[in-house]
Amino acid sequence: MIEDKEGDKPDYNNPKNWYLWSFYYNPNDKRIFPPKRIKWLGWTVNFANPYSIGAFVLLIVVMIFIARLIK
Repeated sequence: MIEDKEGDKPDYNNPKNWYLWSFYYNPNDKRIFPPKRIKWLGWTVNFANPYSIGAFVLLIVVMIFIARLIK
């Protein structure tokens, strides 16, 4: 399990980095998938990181591909 340390999450708790309370945008945070504000809900995408956008799009494409295979 990945542990979050206070030094690993720059301005993570700053409300200005959260839009509509669930969209995380922080260019200073290099994590691709940081945890959500309520940690037991899983992870979110750091929309300021271009790698996370690519990973998010790839994840959606794979899910659509799998859904089409099942259909």
